[in-house]
Amino acid sequence: MLMDLVTSTANEKVRFMRALDEAKARRASGLMRVEGRKLCLEAVNALRVDTLFVDADKIGEYAALMDQCLAQGAAVYPVAARVIHYASEAKTPQDVVLSAHIPQRPLGEGPLVALDGVQDPGNCGTVIRTCDAAGLGGVILGAGCADPYAPKAVRATMGSLFRVPLIKVPDLAEYLAARRAEGRAVVVSALDGEDFYTRDPLPQDLILVIGSEGRGVSPAVAACATHRFRLPMAGGSESLNASVAAGILIYDLFREFRYGR
Repeated sequence: MLMDLVTSTANEKVRFMRALDEAKARRASGLMRVEGRKLCLEAVNALRVDTLFVDADKIGEYAALMDQCLAQGAAVYPVAARVIHYASEAKTPQDVVLSAHIPQRPLGEGPLVALDGVQDPGNCGTVIRTCDAAGLGGVILGAGCADPYAPKAVRATMGSLFRVPLIKVPDLAEYLAARRAEGRAVVVSALDGEDFYTRDPLPQDLILVIGSEGRGVSPAVAACATHRFRLPMAGGSESLNASVAAGILIYDLFREFRYGR
């Protein structure tokens, strides 16, 4: 439904859009916030939109997006620019912001990535984006991970969050132990592991585990490993950023599975 112009940041719908910054509000409502032209255009094609705010001075630029949202039964509000700025977490908000239902999808086939306590939303989002690019089957998030539906993580995925299946598990070690018992390979990144580049071929139905930024993979999760690998360091650094390490590991596995040794 096309609603009346909103100019006040005290409006209940505006305050709720801003409240989606908080995990508590996202859990209670089942909604996430998406900001900016590119992400909103991708979201409307992949998610069920609940509410759309469009800068009233830019409505002509978003006619197609508004029509798509209206066709879904979403509430569409022309709003004052200050409302967009209030509702958005971004330092330089664009002209459009929406709330959409958080997707619930089963994991796909092929390699998966598990995150063990990766706390930075940017790292979490970047790993999801890399998994999308490499065509992986999804991401498993253990306890203590950043919420992938937080605004910063959503932006870091650049739309990949709308395509990559995600599941959250309360006990990652228990989950991985069960998958190992089923015959699935569990590959853990560890500083004391074998050189990743001298490995033998790996099965494609593996789960690659990426540890937290500070402590790496937890002992309970590491105990589930069928393979432990490290990235060799030729310089003075002892480790890499979690999302950088994940990107290197994922894409070398992609090379192996797509092009062979």
